[in-house]
Amino acid sequence: MIKVGIIGGAGYTAGELLRILIWHPQVEITFVQSTSHAGHPITDVHRDLLGDSELIFGAADYSNTDVIFICSGHGKTKLFLEKNHLPSKLKIVDLSTDYRPQTNSENFVYGLPEVNKDKIKKANRIANPGCFATCIELALLPLAAVKQLSEEIHVTAITGSTGAGQNPSVTSHFSWKNNNVSVYKAFTHQHLAEITETVLQLQGDYSEQVNFIPVRGNFSRGIMATMYTQCDWSIEEAREKYSDYYENHPFVTISKLMPDVKQVVNTNKCVLYLEKHGNKLMVISVIDNLLKGASGQAVQNMNLMFALPENTGLGLKPIGF
Repeated sequence: MIKVGIIGGAGYTAGELLRILIWHPQVEITFVQSTSHAGHPITDVHRDLLGDSELIFGAADYSNTDVIFICSGHGKTKLFLEKNHLPSKLKIVDLSTDYRPQTNSENFVYGLPEVNKDKIKKANRIANPGCFATCIELALLPLAAVKQLSEEIHVTAITGSTGAGQNPSVTSHFSWKNNNVSVYKAFTHQHLAEITETVLQLQGDYSEQVNFIPVRGNFSRGIMATMYTQCDWSIEEAREKYSDYYENHPFVTISKLMPDVKQVVNTNKCVLYLEKHGNKLMVISVIDNLLKGASGQAVQNMNLMFALPENTGLGLKPIGF
C-alpha cells in the first residue's frame, strides 16, 4: 500500500484528493494536515464524505508516509520546503504554481503525463500542471509533436468558480458570480508560462505568440477552451494525428461531436473536438478543472511514480461541487 499524506487539507483540491484516495485500492491515508482545522473531523469541511471516512485533521507524520500532496496554495510550497526537513525518500506532488516553470524546477518534473510520462515514472518531485494549462496543452501537443505550429495561437477559455479556490474574493461571491461572465488577466495569465514551455519542449523552434483570453463562468466546475491556429492538415488528417498521439493515453478522447463541459465533470477525462475552417484548425478542449486540471491528474502522477497503471483509482466519479 502507498502511504499518503496531504498538506493543506481543507481546500477544494484536497477535498477532491480525499474523494479519490479514500477509495483508491492501493492507498492508505496516513495524515491530513490543516492548520485552521486541526483536531476536527475532515467531514466538518468536506461534508459529502460523511459516512465514508473518520479521518481527523492532524499533524504531519513524514516518517510513516511514502508521498505527500501539497495543496496549500500558490507561493506556499517554497516556504514549506524551506521550513521543513523532509526525508530524502519522501515523494512530493505539488499542486501549486511554485515549481511549474522548469527554469526554477529544483528537481520538480512537470507532471503532464501526456508529454512527460517517462520522466514522471522516475521522479521524486512532481509539479502538477495548472487547470487552464492542462486543458490548452492537451489541445496543442499533437501539433507541436510533429512541428506543425507555424502561426500565432488564439485561445479563449472559460472556467467554473472553483478555479478561483476556496478563499472568497469580490469576484467569487455568489451575488457577483451568478448570471455573470467576465474576462480577466487577458494575455497575462500565469499559466501562459507553462503552456509556452510545454510547446517548446516538443517544438523548440516555435517563436509565435500564444494569445490567451481567460473567462470566469457562472458555473461551479469545468473548463472549455476553444483555440485556433493555421494548419495544412485536412480534418481527416487532423483527427488521425490526434488519435495517434493519444493512443496510449487513457484519459484523452477525440470526439466527432461538439463537446460540452458536463461530459467531463467529476471525471479525469479530456475530450477534444476538431474542426477545419479554411486554413485554420479549431480545437475545443474540455476538462474538469478540479480533477484532470488538479487532483485527478495529481493521482494519475502518483500512480506513475509508484509503477501503477495510471488510471488506478480514477475510474470512479467522485462526488464534489
